[in-house]
Amino acid sequence: MALVTDIRTADFGLATLVASIRDGIARRKVFRQTMRELKSLSRAELEDLGIHRSMITRVALEAAYGK
Repeated sequence: MALVTDIRTADFGLATLVASIRDGIARRKVFRQTMRELKSLSRAELEDLGIHRSMITRVALEAAYGK
């Protein structure tokens, strides 16, 4: 019975790892896309959004990771 438990735990760990990697990749994609879009805006457009150019990285991190 211990063998079955160990195998199930190992499978669950692998599935969790794969899900975590996929989540990380998706969040990184959101971060890069947000950075790209915000950097392409003019100063006036950023000002309309209430964002200073120095805040772009912080806004992208918050969008992707909630930090």
